[in-house]
Formats: sequence, C-alpha cells, structure tokens
Amino acid sequence: MKPVIALVGRPNVGKSTLFNRITKSRDAIVADYAGLTRDRHYGDARLGALEFIVVDTGGFEPEKPTGVVAEMAKQTRQAVAEADAVIFVTDVRVGLSAQDHDIARYLRGQRKKVVLAVNKAEGMADSPLLAEFHELGIGEPHPVSAAHGQGVRSLLEAALAGFETPPEADEGEGDEAGRPIRLAVAGRPNVGKSTLINAWLGEERLVAFDQPGTTRDAIHVPFERGGQRYELIDTAGLRRKGRVFEAIEKFSVVKTLQAIADANVVVLLLDATQGVTDQDAHIAGYILESGRAVVVAVNKWDATDDYQRQQLQRSIENRLAFLKFAPVLQISAIRRQGLSALWKAIGQAHASATVKMPTPVLTRLVHEAAEHQAPRREGRFRPKMRYAHQGGMNPPLVVIHGSSLDHVTDSYKRYLEGRLREHFKLVGTPVRIEMRSARNPFTERSG
Repeated sequence: MKPVIALVGRPNVGKSTLFNRITKSRDAIVADYAGLTRDRHYGDARLGALEFIVVDTGGFEPEKPTGVVAEMAKQTRQAVAEADAVIFVTDVRVGLSAQDHDIARYLRGQRKKVVLAVNKAEGMADSPLLAEFHELGIGEPHPVSAAHGQGVRSLLEAALAGFETPPEADEGEGDEAGRPIRLAVAGRPNVGKSTLINAWLGEERLVAFDQPGTTRDAIHVPFERGGQRYELIDTAGLRRKGRVFEAIEKFSVVKTLQAIADANVVVLLLDATQGVTDQDAHIAGYILESGRAVVVAVNKWDATDDYQRQQLQRSIENRLAFLKFAPVLQISAIRRQGLSALWKAIGQAHASATVKMPTPVLTRLVHEAAEHQAPRREGRFRPKMRYAHQGGMNPPLVVIHGSSLDHVTDSYKRYLEGRLREHFKLVGTPVRIEMRSARNPFTERSG
C-alpha cells in the first residue's frame, strides 16, 4: 500500500502551495470528491522510487469550532486518522500562534508520526527565528519554502523515513508465478460494496485469514474460487469479528485510492437506482489513470424499472465513455444474482491485462494496420513504423519504434489500439501505446 502523508496547519500557512510542490502540479487533484472539495484534496507523489499519497486539508481549528470551520476541522481529523505521517505546516514570518499550540497539542495526542515544517523560510536555515518552534514539542523544525522548493526534499525524506519501496514489480509478471489476483471493489458509499464482499465471502466459505497491511491496518483477505486464488483488498472497512467477517460501510477516499493502486483488477460498483454520479466518474478516472483492469458492476439492478434502466444505460455511455473497453454487468449483491458472470468477467479482465504479446506478432499487426490505413503525413515526412514490442503488463504497454513518430495522432493510436484489442481479444484493460522515433543524425547539422 502507498504511504499517506497529511498536510495540517492553520489557514494561510502555505499548505496548498506545499501540496502542489510535492505533487509537481499546479492543481494535482486526483480525487475531487463531492462534499470534500473544500477540505481535502488527494494527490499522487513520488520520492525516488517510493510512491505515496498526499492529502491537503483546510485550515485547522481543533478547539470547539462552529459552522463551516467545524466541518473543516472534522475533515482534517479524518485526514490525520487516515495518514501514516503528518506534516504540520507553520509560518516563520508570522511566528507561533495560540492556534499552532492547539494543533500541536492535538497531534501529540494522536500517536502519529509528525514532522514540523516551518514554511516561508527561504534563506533562513540558520535563523534564530526557528528556535521558538521547538516550543511545540513536535521535534526538530524543518525550514522550507514551498513557493521556491527549498528544503522540501529533506522534509519528505524525514516524513517518509521507515517506509520502504514495495519489492515486487507491478508489471504483472509475478502474477503468473502463482501469485493471487489482487482484487479491489471501489465505489461511492452505500452502493453495496459491503454487501457484495459479504456475498463473496459467504458464498465461497474458503476465507483463510486476515492479513494486516504493511503501512497501515488495511486488510487483505485471501480466498479461492474454482482453483484460482484471489486477494481481496479492503475498501469497505472489512474487519473480522470472531469467525464472522463483517463489512462496515465507511467511506475513505484514501482507502479507495490505495486499493486501486495496489490491485490487479478493480470492480467499479454503481448503484442502478441513482445512475452515474460525479463521484463515480472521478473514481473511474482514477482507475483509468492507474492503468488497472476494470469491470463495471451495476448493483441493485432488481430494484429498477425499464425507464430507469434505459436512463442508466445512457448515463454510462455518456459519463463513462472513457471506459468503453470495460464490460458492464448487472448484478444484485443482496440476492446474489449475476455473481457468476461477474467472476468470469474479472478473470477475463485479468487475463487481458497480463497477456503476453510476442514481438513478431506485434510487428506484423502494426505493419498490417499501416497497410490498411497509413498514419497521416506531417510536414515532409510520413511516420514510418518499423517494429513493435511489449513494454509491460497490467496494463499492456506496446512500444512502437520507427521514424517521424512524434506526430502520430491520438486518433491513429486509438485505431492501432482497436486492431490490437481485436487480435488479442482484450477486454476490461486499458492499452497504452508508446511511440519511439529513432534520432535523425542530420537534424543537428545546421547551416
């Protein structure tokens, strides 16, 4: 699981600037969930080979706030609860305030790893102004400048110390060596994730044990079906109670993002009675960005009439058009209807995501595609595709080598993707195509 770092502090200390600096984007929001946009933003970031999730929170006032401030404080507390480490952001120019002391007192009581960042400290690494921040009892203050990037790397190194890069590659190679298929169920609250998980576990009766995650207490539940081993990644607050597994519907964006990133296949669960919401589309977008194989399951299908079903079909076609490659199945988790077909689709999606594409076959397919429809000429040269090979799995990556490939259009790449899907019968997985042009030695000779 990716570690999670929460940025906490009073208003106007530069948390959002630091968030954008860490995520290397001006608006690096990967999950802009309805109801959370004011208070929590989630972004992906990387330090060396270690990937992690950053949570940006609203201004925090822990002492008996009211109104909107109370809601912001509630969201910040949730972010701290979800986090593996907290970066407490302060402002060296303003100095310490009573609010900073309140926040420090709250964080000390949470038993979380906390790193103190003193922002807006450009050129002040040895300033005596930093000394007063020791009063907070959080530890050594780290002078940083979020606006200029100074000190940010050492701050992150301190926050992420102790978190190791996962040893296993995520290319899908290891999955064929007997590893179980990692399966996540993602969706909004109350769409039936818990009901579906309980239906699976009750139906299979082959649950072996619950295994705590490495960075936090997320749970992976191994089970087996038809000789195939799976590992269910907890997104619905699954906890063992005696011998009975009980799923508690608890919405956590971090859990959803972590589960998607850690999975081989994601089941995107929709509510047939409510259609496709903004939140569903955001989750679907993150699944696509992560390159995960996906199956769309429409739950509560038995609770809809013909008109609702027609509206839902249009909603899926319009709002999830970017997931056209994903199979859409109608199920009823509570009645256990459609679960066999769902399992079949999950297996097909995983097989497609980890398919092996021989280089000679890929090269022949690319040449045949170019003979049928050549890429558009751009300037003096027409792109020429010479050979292709597979560059990765889960999702399948096809690397095409040739000359003048920089100008191959996205529409032509979609055309190539369609040919690849048709030949290898790929369903439920995105396909990525990368063009690599050979360097022309004459282009650097000028005059």
